[in-house]
Amino acid sequence: MSLPHLWVRHETRSTERRAPLVPDDVARLLVAGVQVTVERSPQRVFAIDEYSGAGAAVAEPGSWSEAPDDAFVLGIKELPDQPFQLRHRHIYFAHAYKGQNDAMLTLSRFQEGGGRLYDIEYLTDQSGRRVVAFGYWAGYVGAALGALQLAGALTRPLAPTDKATLDLQLLEAALSPGTTAVVTGARGRSGIGAVDALAAAGLEAARWDRGESRTLDPARLLDHDLLVNCVSTTVPTTPFITTADLARERRLRLVSDVTCDVTSATNMLPVNRSVTTWSDPVRQVSDDEGRSLGVIAIDNLPSLLPREASTTFSADLTPHLLGLVEDALGGPWQAAAAAFDQATLGVA
Repeated sequence: MSLPHLWVRHETRSTERRAPLVPDDVARLLVAGVQVTVERSPQRVFAIDEYSGAGAAVAEPGSWSEAPDDAFVLGIKELPDQPFQLRHRHIYFAHAYKGQNDAMLTLSRFQEGGGRLYDIEYLTDQSGRRVVAFGYWAGYVGAALGALQLAGALTRPLAPTDKATLDLQLLEAALSPGTTAVVTGARGRSGIGAVDALAAAGLEAARWDRGESRTLDPARLLDHDLLVNCVSTTVPTTPFITTADLARERRLRLVSDVTCDVTSATNMLPVNRSVTTWSDPVRQVSDDEGRSLGVIAIDNLPSLLPREASTTFSADLTPHLLGLVEDALGGPWQAAAAAFDQATLGVA
């Protein structure tokens, strides 16, 4: 039985500071006999010397395309456009199974090259629950940005920080008395993080979960200053906020969309169809009469707390990487493989 070769790639997105595997966990894998190669990266929060010091081999950015055929290429966000044909087994968040923009293009690259995708979002246990995610920190940062924006304290452009500094900013934010917030999906990882961040800002959030979402009361939802959306669904569901809601009587001034399924058919906030950025984190969406609503929809929120987010994620992922045995993929890896097979049916 052979143990895998893990190849941690450099992230090409300039605002991506996270790492799917941190140096301390590299050491754990190496002790178990797993081979680990880490590409240099100018923006990764962990220095390459930390990885080499843990015993990892070092490679140049983008050299994963020349990695041995049996390597698993590990990353977080989207792959670069080239090489088009993907021959390796890739582990990352591809966002290609819900009809998102470029989903078919992404899947066709694997079909063309004969590679496989193990989408981290689809690493699930027998109950269908995800075994590893950045959710808590996505919710924490998304809610924190929302609170800071309402307080007029959100700086631009956004920059990576640490939790202690962010918590101090939340503590010092001057929110207006009576400001209210609601978190949808409040019992999930992201929702728990969002509730914690709002508490740090002095807000006791209304916590909505499956019951409130299934029997949606739009008037109650709109009667909050801030909505933090942490609901993710794989099937079209009655949305929370549409463009038509902008004309309704409402307190709602700002939505922080942690889930950020903006181009998916399962978007719970179809009032918004595009992401926002670190340089311009808040955009206004309007109806034909000019009635507007602020939206935060950053699709790599945890990268604003890169060290904390990476450490938590890597700790959860490492036990599964130890179980990533070639030709004997079971458990969550089998679930991710099945999701890929289902998604690529009929892809030319």
